[in-house]
Amino acid sequence: MSNCSDKNRSLLSRRDLLWKAGGGLGGVALSAMLGGKAGAASLSASEGLHHAPRAKRVIQIFCPGGLSHIDTFDHKPELEKRAGTPFDPGGKLQFFASKPGSCLPSQWKFRQHGESGLWMSDLLPNLATCIDDMAFVYSMHSKTALHGPGCFFMNTGFTLPGFPSMGSWVTYGLGSESENLPSFVVLPDPRGLPPGGPINWGAGFLPAVHQGTTMSVQAGEAPLSDLFPPKDFPGVDQKSDRAGLDFLRTLNRKHRDQRVGNSELDARIAAYEMAARLQLSAPEATDLKGESASIQKLYALDDADIGPFGRQCLLARRLVERGTRFVQIFCGAENTTAREIRPNWDSHEDLPRDHGYWGRVLDVGAAALLKDLKSRGMLDETLVICTTEFGRQPAAQLKGKGETQTRGRDHNAGAFTAWMAGGGIKGGVGYGATDELGWKATDRKKYCYDLHATALHLLGIDHERLTYYNNGIERRLTDVHGKVIRPLIA
Repeated sequence: MSNCSDKNRSLLSRRDLLWKAGGGLGGVALSAMLGGKAGAASLSASEGLHHAPRAKRVIQIFCPGGLSHIDTFDHKPELEKRAGTPFDPGGKLQFFASKPGSCLPSQWKFRQHGESGLWMSDLLPNLATCIDDMAFVYSMHSKTALHGPGCFFMNTGFTLPGFPSMGSWVTYGLGSESENLPSFVVLPDPRGLPPGGPINWGAGFLPAVHQGTTMSVQAGEAPLSDLFPPKDFPGVDQKSDRAGLDFLRTLNRKHRDQRVGNSELDARIAAYEMAARLQLSAPEATDLKGESASIQKLYALDDADIGPFGRQCLLARRLVERGTRFVQIFCGAENTTAREIRPNWDSHEDLPRDHGYWGRVLDVGAAALLKDLKSRGMLDETLVICTTEFGRQPAAQLKGKGETQTRGRDHNAGAFTAWMAGGGIKGGVGYGATDELGWKATDRKKYCYDLHATALHLLGIDHERLTYYNNGIERRLTDVHGKVIRPLIA
């Protein structure tokens, strides 16, 4: 990871030159030689990182659909005072899908918690007990109010598809801590994929080996499809399967040697070889039966509604514990019309119904994850990030030609809240602000670029120097933007 400015080329060390020469791959290979782990960069500043890291790994919780900041983390007393009054008396505003209705205060009471005295709504009582470990950015905003592009923006730094995800950039820069598990794992919601699907964890123009590996979180299902041959498949046992894999490896390498520079081919071969190792490591890593009764209760695994997300969070802890560098958890699936509830946080019609459901899910699972990591001494080196693609409006959404007022809220790209914990984060901190109604970010406005820059900084990476040359441009996760949010760092 080198600074690519011409004026600094004369100062590059041999290590920097190797990193630069391979578009990053040389650096990964060099780090493997230095650190003694395949594909893993050393976590010492003197061994190649830009500065001493505070975090070694990341767990990102993503809440697709648009989590309402004014019903969860961003306390707005003025909105309560104006309840029922027109939000836009002049009638000139147009939200994403409707005209604004009347001011709609939080559907849950806000209270102060912990030594910090930060506010959180009663929708999240368990998470409130962790508030002194959490840092909130109240002044987040997005460039789009569309779900797919909004998810892409938060995950890749670009509203268009085709750019590498944050998890891909992190593993490109740092490699893996484990030879037997993927370095970047994605745990989708059991209901399905989020808006935009796998593009949210794609490698874009980075070597394909850095894209996320999707694992199933359904209880009783294999974590990875087709990891083992069918039990009733004739003539295949463990010994013959191993012999077949060894022969396939020989053929694959011979085929690859004739096609130098094909990163997708390299990635596919690496994936097959990883799959062979996963036959041993994946069942152990994803088997929750060995977890104590108290841990299973903490994550509410037996609860029909909360249990699936609790399982995702517990699997994330087990994966990072075993060396996975980046785990992405999705709390919610694609936005579709509600049957009983919306399948994610996109609460247009009935926010108390939909957020009431999803709030309970997020609250129990995320709080359990933070407490579990902390009890094991892992939170200090594990950065936990929770975000969404945008927030929701302070006014009730109108519906139909008669403009009937609902209990829902429309999309709001102008304001939302993200939070971080562990991994060098200063807990009990609130940063930035929205206006008195929570409509727009006003104080110290931040985009995803700043969140990404801060996360990379905590991992020991200067976000301006983690680059990849593509189509004539030195690309990076933060594009040409981004500043580290220093007040969040302990």
